[in-house]
Amino acid sequence: MPMWAYKGIGATGKAASGVRDADSPKVLRQVLRKEGVIVTDCEPSKQGAKGAAVGGKAAGAGLSKEVDLGAMFGGVKKTEIANFTRQLATLLKSGIALAEALGTLFEQTENVRFKVPLGEIRTQVNEGTSFGDALAKHPKIFEELFVSMVRAGEIAGNLDAVLDRLADFLEGSQKLKSKVQSAMIYPIIMVVVGVGIMGLLMVAVIPEITKMFKSQHKTLPVNTRFLIWFSDTLRNHLLLIVLGWTGAIWGFRAWLKSPGGRQSWDRFVLRLPMIGDLARKINVARFARTLGTMLQSGVPMLRALDTAKQIMGNVIMRKAVEDAKQAVTEGESLAVTLKRSGQFPAMMTHMVAVGERAGALEQMLERVAETYETEVDMRLGRATAMLEPLMLVGMGGTVSFIVFSILQPIMAMGQFK
Repeated sequence: MPMWAYKGIGATGKAASGVRDADSPKVLRQVLRKEGVIVTDCEPSKQGAKGAAVGGKAAGAGLSKEVDLGAMFGGVKKTEIANFTRQLATLLKSGIALAEALGTLFEQTENVRFKVPLGEIRTQVNEGTSFGDALAKHPKIFEELFVSMVRAGEIAGNLDAVLDRLADFLEGSQKLKSKVQSAMIYPIIMVVVGVGIMGLLMVAVIPEITKMFKSQHKTLPVNTRFLIWFSDTLRNHLLLIVLGWTGAIWGFRAWLKSPGGRQSWDRFVLRLPMIGDLARKINVARFARTLGTMLQSGVPMLRALDTAKQIMGNVIMRKAVEDAKQAVTEGESLAVTLKRSGQFPAMMTHMVAVGERAGALEQMLERVAETYETEVDMRLGRATAMLEPLMLVGMGGTVSFIVFSILQPIMAMGQFK
């Protein structure tokens, strides 16, 4: 959306100026007029980034810029979108008109990154644009799934119910994502702390302690010699090691971004014991939840499949859904095509088949999602419980090796030959 630099007169009669985004100068004048600013001049802005929202104050001294540094760096969080959706559904169920409900939510929104597009959406709805089309102009905030469901709700005349269902979906998706992230926090912290402690010992502590061993010119135990070699290597070639690891990580990330690399990695992940099964069930839960929610909201099957596959993080399973979509287009059963891919659990395809025969595919997909979300939750809990003692044992074993390698030659100093 183009940016416009404007000058005008504020509600208090003082000069006002700023930068706003709008589809055209006409739209800009309409938006600012509702905020109490009369535009006298506007031209395309040379600024590359969007500025803060600018609005007139009803009883203030002129025009002020709303600044939210946290929001500027953090963007719009999924929880904010979920809260917005839930509140909008509640207002619509109370009989409040859509434009008025959007205005209420606009006034209470503090995040500038969310408030500016929300104001534009409210303006476009007031001018007669459909809610779905207004949302579609902000794809970075409202994804295709959100827009498709809203459009389906507008066509069916049950927008409030669709928004309520959409809020449930967003909250459930965020809950599953939070569980996965929480399960990874402890191992990551332990690895970072462990590597930091080991690095400090090897670079600063071990060399000072082992100086006396070298001065004795005695034959040291194998484990002590290995410890000294490792410490010297780390200390003398630290920069090369850091650069090597940085290059390896960069190369791995670049390889992952390539189509062939991403497919190879995702296929490898799915074949890993335990991890592959967990990754598969996380993707199945996301797919089933998304597809079921969209179908319940009235989104056509092919469009729902096209959107649901984008939710899946594994490109191998995404390709299986794309193939299923093509088969469904030709009149085949969804359950049969998913089963033929070999990427979906037998229980899931069986439940989908039952849902298709009974004419209750949406409800069956919801049950599939609930089943696998529960299983993922249990597995993550067990994995976290197992990782904690294993990592403690690993760190304890490493520290014990270092201590033993240092104390062994000290205790046998008189026996060295």
